[in-house]
Amino acid sequence: MEPPVKGVNIAPGWKPDTWTGRETLQQPTYPDQAALHSVLDRLSTLPPLVTSWEILNLREQIADAQAGKRFVLQGGDCAESFNECSSPLITNRLKVLLQMSLVLVHGMEKPVVRIGRFAGQYAKPRSSDTETRGDVTLPSYRGDLVNSVEFTEEARIPNPQRLIEGHACSSLTMNFVRALVDGGFADLHHPEYWNLSWVEHSPLAEEFQRLADNIGQSVRFMETISGRKPGSVKRVDFFTSHEALHLHYEQALTRQVPRQWGWFNLSTHFPWIGMRTAALDGGHVEFFRGIRNPIGIKVGPGMTREWLADLLAVLNPEREAGRIVLIHRMGEQKIEEHLPKLISTVKDTGSPVLWVCDPMHGNTESTQSGVKTRRFRKIMNEVDLAFDIHASQGSRLGGVHLELTGEDVTECTGGARDLSDEDLGRAYKTMVDPRLNYEQSLELAMLIVRKHNQVTP
Repeated sequence: MEPPVKGVNIAPGWKPDTWTGRETLQQPTYPDQAALHSVLDRLSTLPPLVTSWEILNLREQIADAQAGKRFVLQGGDCAESFNECSSPLITNRLKVLLQMSLVLVHGMEKPVVRIGRFAGQYAKPRSSDTETRGDVTLPSYRGDLVNSVEFTEEARIPNPQRLIEGHACSSLTMNFVRALVDGGFADLHHPEYWNLSWVEHSPLAEEFQRLADNIGQSVRFMETISGRKPGSVKRVDFFTSHEALHLHYEQALTRQVPRQWGWFNLSTHFPWIGMRTAALDGGHVEFFRGIRNPIGIKVGPGMTREWLADLLAVLNPEREAGRIVLIHRMGEQKIEEHLPKLISTVKDTGSPVLWVCDPMHGNTESTQSGVKTRRFRKIMNEVDLAFDIHASQGSRLGGVHLELTGEDVTECTGGARDLSDEDLGRAYKTMVDPRLNYEQSLELAMLIVRKHNQVTP
């Protein structure tokens, strides 16, 4: 198929606003519509957060991952906060993802696609439009892009000015990440620079130090025998992602660009659709249908074979490589029952996809005292099972999608230090879902390498 010329759209009947004619779930209700549209007009003139060539680069790398030539590491906060748009927190998030990718590259002997779950993860779906505490019922907190977490009437009113603030915080985050990466923060000559001070007494510290030393020696050996310093070891590609939930915001940042055909969502490199908003006739699927970004689709136990096949037909009718990432989030107890039939369905469609495992969202539970947590053992078991199921089905698990932080939090139990329910109160900071801390993330990366190498011929 010949590429369309500028201004031609391969999605018939699509424009950035055609989603408004569909039923669209999980959208806030703004009491002042005039204020909302004034903000959206302003947002549509602000500079984009990413570029079309970065997006197309990511599509190529995802196509490589679909062919087994790369592995995708996607991770970051459950929900970002405007208050946490600060250099130490951003640096630590980048550090943990770089260190995890170092483990994966070294162990798997293949390039890793690094996708941060940040610089835009400011909107969250909710199971109910309202929240009740005692005798008071208020609108639910839908992320800092919409309203505030404080349980007051004023804080919970959706405020369109937050869209501008969300764009600003995303821009600041992305610019700082780019500056760190371009300035040599990811230089493989010095992986020890990525260390986080509080983890020096972790049971994993010695193992990681050995790995970092091996990497440094390998880089220096390569330079010695080649007589030159390879630039690729001094910087890495780093991409952003978020759930494209708030469609007014996403539409305002969807643009056409010079020397490229079609439309790009320039709020992020890699947007995804959640299970709650993946209805075939819904606004989110309609919006995603027309953008050229690679797109993720969360698939859970409720995803039927017919639903998945129809989504692939609508969102990737030309069966383009690098277009679709299926992120399965089944839970340890349900993955063996539900994942094989979906793998079989995708094979029947002939559509190229990248399968990624999200072992977090299906394993959320509450302690006896009502604290939301996740058990590291269940997270790792789901990853183990995902590798085995894909191998048995003649498929390939090509990545992981994790909620994690570079902070010394205690939100998920288990791991190298065997955190218990009682430990959760020491440093439980998440506003929504529990995250892996640094050492749990690093341990998981090491275990993923071992499992990958067991099932890969």
